[in-house]
Amino acid sequence: MKFRNASQLLKGEQSQILDIDYSHPSARRIIEVGFTPGEEIIVVGKSAFNDPIAYSVRGTVIAIRKSEASCIQVR
Repeated sequence: MKFRNASQLLKGEQSQILDIDYSHPSARRIIEVGFTPGEEIIVVGKSAFNDPIAYSVRGTVIAIRKSEASCIQVR
């Protein structure tokens, strides 16, 4: 099975969070807003140059920067 990070998902794609790179400077904030292992996420929108990216997680749409999304490992 190939693993990717959340910044590589395409608009409309759904995936499950496997892990968070806790060494990333934004890891704590990412977890606090609901991006936790086991949660399903859906890419609902991308802006110009794919930054930021909007995800649906836990019934809420949250936009995060591409660099922040790169610390979220998905299946």
